[in-house]
Amino acid sequence: MTTKQRAYLKSLAMKIDPIFQVGKSSMTPTLTAAIAEALEARELIKISVLQNCADDPKEIAQMVGERTRSQVVQVIGKKIILYKEGKDDKKKIVLPK
Repeated sequence: MTTKQRAYLKSLAMKIDPIFQVGKSSMTPTLTAAIAEALEARELIKISVLQNCADDPKEIAQMVGERTRSQVVQVIGKKIILYKEGKDDKKKIVLPK
């Protein structure tokens, strides 16, 4: 992913709300499956890491990215932005070259 594409995805992510929260149980297989499903449907999602989670948000982002085969766009504080190119052409986000 180029820096231009990353910047474009960051600008899109500014407008969306987090749809998942990672709590003290951290990353469970159920949460991972739900995130993978949401990535298939939306391509770009935001995840919030709660205060009671003992794990580092960057480590969580890396783990989720590997498990869901998605790209970590950005980690700001306790917010994680993930992107995975979808298969549906009608909903696809067109990235700049």
